[in-house]
Amino acid sequence: MAGSSQLVKELRERTGAGILDCQKALTENNDDIEKAVDYLRQKGLAAALKKSGRETNQGLVHAYIHMGGKIGVLIEVNCETDFVARNEAFKSFVNDLALQVAAGKPSYVRREDIPASVIEKERSIYEGQAQAMLKPPAAWPKIVEGKLEKFFQESCLIEQFFIKDPAVTIKDLLAQKIAIIGENMNIRRFTRYQLGET
Repeated sequence: MAGSSQLVKELRERTGAGILDCQKALTENNDDIEKAVDYLRQKGLAAALKKSGRETNQGLVHAYIHMGGKIGVLIEVNCETDFVARNEAFKSFVNDLALQVAAGKPSYVRREDIPASVIEKERSIYEGQAQAMLKPPAAWPKIVEGKLEKFFQESCLIEQFFIKDPAVTIKDLLAQKIAIIGENMNIRRFTRYQLGET
């Protein structure tokens, strides 16, 4: 039976989507749970794109302490209204982002935040590595771009894989939360502290 209660429950647990959305996703995808997850992720991304132009002047600055005081994170995440900023789902999402920063050690929110000088320095290092690999010069640009993409994935919070669900990037998670909560959200900034780091 399309959209059976057990499948709907499982899909809700995996995606956080509403009951009606889960039922529709399962019906549209012949009860294939994996296809239904993809369907909801695509729908969430589309909904997030529609909301991306809206102002985000409210939100939360959240402090998170990890490992008995050895790692601390301050993160600011913005939303459209004070009502959402006080919502438990939003607070939980912000806490998950702080946990991600603590564990994933990103340096920037998104790749657009990285200074051009840092990117050029990385590119120069990767060019040297490509040459040292004794690969033909025609292969060097592809090697450099591959290493640069990996640098972005490791250094940018938005491009990291979510530590609680490595199949989802933080960008995907943000899109899902925008679709579920119904407001535009923006990860504005963060600072990560680790005991003994300079």
